[in-house]
Amino acid sequence: MNTQFGLINLWTQGDLITKGVALLLLAMSLATWMVIIIKALDLRKIAAQARATESFWHAADFADGLNKLGADPANPFRALAVEGREATAHHHAQQQLHDSLDVSEWLSRSLRNSIDESTARLQAGLAVLASVGSTAPFIGLFGTVWGIYHALMSISAAGQATIDKVAGPIGEALIMTALGLAVAIPAVLGYNALVRGNKAILNKLNRFSHDLHAYFLTGARVSSNGDTKVVPMKNRS
Repeated sequence: MNTQFGLINLWTQGDLITKGVALLLLAMSLATWMVIIIKALDLRKIAAQARATESFWHAADFADGLNKLGADPANPFRALAVEGREATAHHHAQQQLHDSLDVSEWLSRSLRNSIDESTARLQAGLAVLASVGSTAPFIGLFGTVWGIYHALMSISAAGQATIDKVAGPIGEALIMTALGLAVAIPAVLGYNALVRGNKAILNKLNRFSHDLHAYFLTGARVSSNGDTKVVPMKNRS
């Protein structure tokens, strides 16, 4: 195999800056794929947890409903139910400054705080993808400019500017632009896909929160078709 051109020659003939740019793009690519894979697996797990919320509403009591949601403390739906239960009990049992709020407002704020925490966990890592997607093309372009500069300096020193002397070094320098795009494109696509997935999960969390709010105030789940006939969950302990 001819190693006078391509990535091998680019690495062996490159200076510290060229190698540094290549290593930086490699690190950004690894970070991108790690975030995409980890977050995609998390979304898949949370989507499965979301499907268990319907079983929650048909449990015999609240404790049984929590069991149906699973024992994972990172489950945002379980955390939301527990937060609602504790907020309601705390409001009824304590005499503190928040007593100026009625139970509905206090419960709404507590559920919203739980959703905000879940939102922060869902969005963790997305800043990495956004940064990589916006900066990788320019880092690759910098590597290209630097490589072309050194290629032209070498040609000038050799005193020859024939096409066979120019094509190789310039082509190798342009590889850096391609590498920058190869790193940025998956980051942008992954970011958009994860944002859509997060939005779907947050919509389900908000619906579950609305149902919990109604349940803790009235003892029944609100249904879009007006049917609130679910298995009673009288025991909230």
